[in-house]
Amino acid sequence: MNTGVGHGEVDWDEDGALRAALGRTAEELGLVLPESDREWGRLAEYVAPGNGRRVVVYPPDERRTFEVSFQQHGPRLAFGETEDLTEVARATAAWTDGAGLAETRALAPFVRFRPWALAHEREPFGKVELMWQLKLDRVHMPPYDRHPRVHALLAAAYARPELRQLMPVNSHFNLWFSTGVEEYWKNRVGYIVCPYDEGLYGVWGGQELIARTETAEEAVALVVAALPEGATVA
Repeated sequence: MNTGVGHGEVDWDEDGALRAALGRTAEELGLVLPESDREWGRLAEYVAPGNGRRVVVYPPDERRTFEVSFQQHGPRLAFGETEDLTEVARATAAWTDGAGLAETRALAPFVRFRPWALAHEREPFGKVELMWQLKLDRVHMPPYDRHPRVHALLAAAYARPELRQLMPVNSHFNLWFSTGVEEYWKNRVGYIVCPYDEGLYGVWGGQELIARTETAEEAVALVVAALPEGATVA
């Protein structure tokens, strides 16, 4: 495992060990990282003042890889895993300094992102569309990649224009919709779909079971049919 230049053995469970190792690695590479946004714990978080860029680095797991998340103004736009702490330092420095997704990946090839992230980078999505893309994207990145039924439900809902204009909300993998963006929990509309309801897709209206279906598409069709006329985000 390449943990940078001359670090030797590091106890990654020790509080602050990862931040210290990244700091040493960056210095040895001649890179400048922002001040860490975390003063305790095993994670290392860096926030660039002014541009909304954040990098979160997780210490090595049982596979001895560092996990790195790249965010901008909250949403995660890219993710990656590597055994090489020098790559982590290069990617962190580039992203927080304002480099684009493609430029960051050119410097650190472990960085992964989906096509929607490049489109959002070129022309930012509205809040509803961005939320849809973030939820649909989870199937490609851990730990949500272990839940294909949840992704099938989201994909079926996104395919319907009536639902695509509403805010999608997940709770314990269940899916429901809202006409609100900021306080979406106050503006729920229509049915809730449970993707693990006795092995089927359960469609619920409050505490009342409306139906159980074999496919996500059938469940979504019931949701669409029961939507109030003109339901859209305010």
